[in-house]
Amino acid sequence: MKIAVVTSHPPFVQGGHLVIAKGLVRALLDSGHSAELILTPQNRFGRQGAAYLSTWLTDVSVDHASQAVDQVISLRYPSYAVRHPVHVCWINHRMREYYDQWDRFRSSLSWKGKFKESFRRRLIHAADGYLLKRNVRKLFSQSKTIQNRLQSWGGIPSEVLYPPPPPRPYRCDNYGDYFFIASRLTPLKRIHLVIEALAQREADGIRCVIAGSGESLLELKSRIVEYGLSERVRLVGAISDEELIDYLACCRAVCFPTYAEDYGLVSVEAFASRKPVITCVDSGGPAELVIDRKNGMVCSPTAESLAGAMRMLMDDRNLAERMGDSAYKCSAELTWSRTIEKLILT
Repeated sequence: MKIAVVTSHPPFVQGGHLVIAKGLVRALLDSGHSAELILTPQNRFGRQGAAYLSTWLTDVSVDHASQAVDQVISLRYPSYAVRHPVHVCWINHRMREYYDQWDRFRSSLSWKGKFKESFRRRLIHAADGYLLKRNVRKLFSQSKTIQNRLQSWGGIPSEVLYPPPPPRPYRCDNYGDYFFIASRLTPLKRIHLVIEALAQREADGIRCVIAGSGESLLELKSRIVEYGLSERVRLVGAISDEELIDYLACCRAVCFPTYAEDYGLVSVEAFASRKPVITCVDSGGPAELVIDRKNGMVCSPTAESLAGAMRMLMDDRNLAERMGDSAYKCSAELTWSRTIEKLILT
């Protein structure tokens, strides 16, 4: 089959949804299909209508040689506006500022901004409702968190289909003396909680490597200096796929205390590397995957709780190994072959 994988993508950002899209294309190719990734625009606030319209007008029915494209698989807003008679959406998220993050977003606006964005929000809700109910033949959610949001805002039914780890050569070299974080550095990821946890007496001596870039970088640097953690916390910036695999292979565990995450791809990448994951009860997707005290630790979103979990895993290497083995078994159940079976309509 000839399959177009379609997702939107803002410039100068490497998000998890794009990693999943590229992994899906590779898995389709490995399965003998013809597949290609198509990126549609994601405009800034105030210009989302143009992005929806341009995606709606994008022709994916045939390739450059006028050969028919058999199916489309879209991932996130507004890529699901693309039209095709056999359209499956494996949704990562809608425009969260107009859904679960609306109250937080609205609080930062002037009264004029609140009026304009409230009007745009109604338009986006109407467009998403039509597209996900009428323009898509089958809808899958990448987590229960996303499934619940679709039901809460729009009454849109979907089936949960967790993404497998991207097809990379994961390995476990050892259970080293540091925790690892790989994430965009934004407030919702709550990396500051890890910095605060490391400043607790209970976490004395524990080291951490943080990979990623984003708007919270300067704040995190300031906190590291303020808490006297410069010798124990390394900010390594954006890293390559090879470096990601190396860090995962050698860390003690992965820490990901994000808030209301859609899925959290790094969790299953840690599992595939036989490493447990520390997350929080309100972390969304990661909290669906991590079973407390089995393949990781699920904490309260406080510095004290995170520090206790980190101390426990750092003091007991055997515990980390046992949890890592359980994590690996969980990741092995998430396969690309099963995923493709679900996503392809025959």
